Amino acid sequence: MANQIQRPCIREAMLLLLGCAILSIFPSRLFAQERPGDVDHALASATRLHEAGDIEGAIRGYQAILASHPERPDVRSNLGAAYSRLGRYEDAIEQYKLALARDGRNQTIRRNLALAYYKAALFGEAATELDRFIAAVPEGLAERKDAVLILADCLVRLGEYKRVVELLSPLETSDPNNRTIGYVLGSALVGDGQVQKGQVLIDRVFRGEDSAEARLLIGSILLSADDGPAAIKELERAIELNPKLPSVRAWYGRALMRMGDSERARNAFKSELSDNPNDFDSNLFMGVLLKQDRSLDEAFRYLSRAVRLRPRDSYARYHLGALYTTMAKVSEALPLLEGVVKEYPDFIEARVLLASVYYRLNRKVEGDRERDIVEKLNGDKQAKQPGVQDRGARSDPGKPPKVPENHNPRQR
Repeated sequence: MANQIQRPCIREAMLLLLGCAILSIFPSRLFAQERPGDVDHALASATRLHEAGDIEGAIRGYQAILASHPERPDVRSNLGAAYSRLGRYEDAIEQYKLALARDGRNQTIRRNLALAYYKAALFGEAATELDRFIAAVPEGLAERKDAVLILADCLVRLGEYKRVVELLSPLETSDPNNRTIGYVLGSALVGDGQVQKGQVLIDRVFRGEDSAEARLLIGSILLSADDGPAAIKELERAIELNPKLPSVRAWYGRALMRMGDSERARNAFKSELSDNPNDFDSNLFMGVLLKQDRSLDEAFRYLSRAVRLRPRDSYARYHLGALYTTMAKVSEALPLLEGVVKEYPDFIEARVLLASVYYRLNRKVEGDRERDIVEKLNGDKQAKQPGVQDRGARSDPGKPPKVPENHNPRQR
């Protein structure tokens, strides 16, 4: 929120570093064993479809079993893995939670639940499950080290930089050439205000490497250190090396957007979406830019897709609510904005917009309440900024709202 250091989302970069194998969620072989009985035969058949890549067929198979045997945690876990494979992380999370309710000691399911939360950008929930997983499994387990790294990334996103430094510094000392440790620890140091130390660490780990992945990672750190021009240079080199690298053009668009180059940012997002139509950030920020240009129908297409991809993302819901308001669809805007301010009470721009929606719906009491809250929030904000003359000035709704770190377009 307002008191957090805001920094770019590095989830895509972490996926590159950790690799698909570490972050993949598969149905466990244990759950696919052939055993006597029709149910287990059906489960084995559905699992074979899953492993062969027929995810929709596997989902139908798992669902058919659960229709008559809803108590089976193994089937629910496999169904969760199938949903995750399709990017349906909210559905996957639901199935993993149901499976854990039946089999609370199964750490494979807990790990998969944590990864589904992570991929859905629900970093607080992911951190909670990762802490539990790490505490429950042996120290020498390979998955435990991977879980520590993902936990550290979650904590960076949650602004718990000092805990990350404490968690990873011993690992970095013993394994100084580990790119993942160096990158996440460097990110935490930057977030903790130790920018030079963080950049030195990143530069050392990636020194001499001219790969698209390395350039993308370095560019993301530079963006977090508020060095937009240098970030753009690194990202342009990454695109030169591999223009099809997932998310690289979305990162480039974010950097251009931050530097005020909206036209080139739009082109970058369009290029990313031509290959990755479900890239969340490209959909989100294309919608934001189109809304600013008053291309409302086009903006709706992108913003509504962004909300479908991440239903809990406050920044996506805020902008879709703002778009509905501009399109005079205040009834559609209302639940989105109410949800955002409930989750983030000091999100001033959302409260300003919500007040206007209440007034347009002739709900004066609620509108006055929101107006009073906005005045108080602005007063508190101004009081922390000595020398500001207009102490009653409202927050500029044209500026990016201060929301959790991975939502601010100028900081992404």
